Amino acid sequence: MSDRLFVLPQYLFPKQALTSFAGWVAGKERGAVTTWIIRRFVAKYGVDMGEALDSDIASYPSFNEFFTRALKPGARPIAQADLVSPVDGAISQFGPIEGDQIFQAKGHSYTITALVGGDAALAAQFEHGSFATLYLSPKDYHRIHMPCDGRLLRMVYVPGELFSVNPATARGVPGLFARNERVVCVFESARGPFVLVLVGATIVGSMATVWHGVVNPPRGGEVREWDYADRQIVLKKGEEMGRFLLGSTVVMLFPPPPLVFNPAWAPAGAIRLGEFMANHSTS
Repeated sequence: MSDRLFVLPQYLFPKQALTSFAGWVAGKERGAVTTWIIRRFVAKYGVDMGEALDSDIASYPSFNEFFTRALKPGARPIAQADLVSPVDGAISQFGPIEGDQIFQAKGHSYTITALVGGDAALAAQFEHGSFATLYLSPKDYHRIHMPCDGRLLRMVYVPGELFSVNPATARGVPGLFARNERVVCVFESARGPFVLVLVGATIVGSMATVWHGVVNPPRGGEVREWDYADRQIVLKKGEEMGRFLLGSTVVMLFPPPPLVFNPAWAPAGAIRLGEFMANHSTS
């Protein structure tokens, strides 16, 4: 089956209603029923509970509490690199930004401006820079951490679609990551600005940041923005910055000159929080 045919049903079924329902179910505390659901999920996806700070499945009052579980201290060492992976997951794509075009999958690209919600001035800072798109599957740890030290400048909620973000959908839906609902976080670092985008998806009940809490819901049809330039919200490399309630994707943008990525990285390759992602170019 072609990727276009595979994703066709996603254009037809009520993604927002399904997502709202999934979020409601995941947030409920149902005692033994919740524990049974979590056990089935752990068995189906092979979740390693040995890494969790709390490995007792029965101790989680809701599926959301389980899904956003913390890791044991030291479970993810932070590499000595300029930039580290902010998540556990898989590499979707990464590399140079060609002008203002970000590569999504064979035959598909989208613009920086579209990704960040239409802000052309912000987008211009990343032309000819670098990007990395990282996919979090259901089995992965779902907290998002900082790739480097950064001071928060802005956060923008951009409404959008709720397509799945799995690899087949990325190949089949044009401009997927610039079409889906997303939260754009703009930081300043010692090497200039960078952007970390949390991309929503089908049954992603919500996205949250450590400085704001839950950003969505509510879901609406308008862009919402928060300005933090007059505050000192500084997060260190490896520190938690947010989380997904159910799996999704992170897109990062960095300004030129292009980064020197980990030579072991390749599309579809597995990654872990804290591993070497890239160094800044010395040229």
